[in-house]
Amino acid sequence: MSRAKAYLCVLLGAAAWGLIGMFVAPLYARGFTAWDVVAIRAVLSCVFLFLLMLRFFRPQLRTYFRDHLFFAGAGILSMAFFNFFYFEVFAQSSLSLAVTLLYTGPLFVTVLSRLFFKEPFTFRKMLALFLAIIGCAFVVGLLPFWEAQVPLQVLVMGILSGFCYALYSIFGKAVADRYSAFTITTYTFFYAGIFMLLTSGVWGKLDAFVYPDVWISAFLLAIVSTVLGYLLYTTGLKHIEASKASILATVEPMVAVITGVLFLGESLMFWQVIGIALVLYSAILVTQNSHKLRNRKEGVQQ
Repeated sequence: MSRAKAYLCVLLGAAAWGLIGMFVAPLYARGFTAWDVVAIRAVLSCVFLFLLMLRFFRPQLRTYFRDHLFFAGAGILSMAFFNFFYFEVFAQSSLSLAVTLLYTGPLFVTVLSRLFFKEPFTFRKMLALFLAIIGCAFVVGLLPFWEAQVPLQVLVMGILSGFCYALYSIFGKAVADRYSAFTITTYTFFYAGIFMLLTSGVWGKLDAFVYPDVWISAFLLAIVSTVLGYLLYTTGLKHIEASKASILATVEPMVAVITGVLFLGESLMFWQVIGIALVLYSAILVTQNSHKLRNRKEGVQQ
């Protein structure tokens, strides 16, 4: 796969994540909690992925036992716990703060990728990362005026949400050379699904599934904003650096805001437009850096 296609996969995967609000709102309206929704998301995604693998990619279900440590880490420490901290910040403060603190994730990915994968820590990458985070803050409405008095506990949980969010890129990158995106994503949600079934109260709300809108929302949440999103992101992650993939994925809040404007009746402010431009420019900086580096290598080889 070319780098351009890899970048596109990551961007489309992040966009699929950004649509999540459209599918979660109807479930909340039926009385499901945030933790219940995470359980629905993980279990249905796991079932769908395993059926798909058994039908079309059965040989790809073979894995090394030692690698299940990475799958479990991605499923539990990343998927389950970043959702827990994210929704706790949302419940105790605001969605704007929760999303902004969640997107400290690329900073953690950049640092951890340097430590574990020896990825270069370039000035352009840091500039792109800075612009992406600032752009996210504008998009969610936290900037240009910081008016919230945020308790230390909320800040810590928000930073932990970003850290756990970053772990998916690290765990995924560790096994990306040995398995397909389907294999990694399937086993990630296998462990996330088991963990969520054991810890959520969704079993006590099975009567809500008599409503058609619950099934429609649940399936769209699982297929579009989960399976498709993670498969596209993981596919791109196999061909580009984890730090760059995480920076490109900051288009997720931009898509979430646009979705709110187009489908949920929300308004888009001038500062949010600036934030969208900053996020897009940060993505351009990342891709330009890669093209220049590749051109230099080709020039040396010639």
